[in-house]
Amino acid sequence: MNQSALIRPDWTPATIALMVLGFVVFWPLGLAMLAYIIFGERLRDFKRNANDRADGFFNGFRRSTRRYGPTATGNMAFDDWRRAETDRIEEQRRKLEEMREEFDSYLRELRRAKDQEEFDRFMRERGGRGPEGNQYPAV
Repeated sequence: MNQSALIRPDWTPATIALMVLGFVVFWPLGLAMLAYIIFGERLRDFKRNANDRADGFFNGFRRSTRRYGPTATGNMAFDDWRRAETDRIEEQRRKLEEMREEFDSYLRELRRAKDQEEFDRFMRERGGRGPEGNQYPAV
C-alpha cells in the first residue's frame, strides 16, 4: 500500500477522526472504519487471493475450445451411446412440447366456450336489450 496515503489501515489522526465521525453520524460507519483500521492490511492479501482464485477458475472456461455440447471422450462406444441417448431425450422433449401445445389449444377452446356460455346467459337474463334499449341480434 502507498504509505503516503492519507487514509491507510493504521491509527492515524485522519482514520481516528473518520471513525469518530462515523460513530456520530451512523454507528455502522464507525464500526466499518474501526474494522478497516484493525484488519485493513489483511484485506489486501484477501483481495489478491480472491482474485487469483477467480482468475484460475475462469481460465478453465477460456481454454475450452468447444463452448456448447458434449466433447468426444475417445471411447467410441460411449460416444455413440451418449449421442443415441441425447437424440432419444430430444425426441421426448419434442413430443412433450407438442402435447403441451395441444393442451394449450384445448384450454383456449374451453375458455372460449365458457365465455360464450356466460355471455349467452347474460343476454338471456337481460332480455336481449342493448345499452340504449336496442335489440341484440340472436346468437
